[in-house]
Amino acid sequence: MNADTLTTHAPKMLSILRIVSALIFFAHGTQKILGFPAGMDPAAFSLPWIAGVLELVGGALLIIGLFTRPVAFVLSGLMACAYWMAHAPQSPFPVNNGGDAAILYCFVFLYFVFAGPGPWSLDAARSAKPATV
Repeated sequence: MNADTLTTHAPKMLSILRIVSALIFFAHGTQKILGFPAGMDPAAFSLPWIAGVLELVGGALLIIGLFTRPVAFVLSGLMACAYWMAHAPQSPFPVNNGGDAAILYCFVFLYFVFAGPGPWSLDAARSAKPATV
């Protein structure tokens, strides 16, 4: 494959990155809020519960690509807070404190703030201009 072919498919790969990362992130919310899989039961309105709601709702919105930029901004901040509040105090090394996923989510979501959702999204469908007759 040449660079032009790869560049042509870059917007579609942005959509795929958004969908796959959101699906995995969404599972963290289903675990905390819906008890699936291998449920947790955080107390209502506790920090883990609030994180779970944001993971569930924000993950769902990112999967379908609706309000992608503002949702990704909030979720990026959530992951930064999760890292510094829950992981960093355990060890300065992400591989030791279990925070590598939080860091990765933080920066992938921050990328979506700037790059947008890609063409396979409700945001793209909403912004498409209707065809004139």
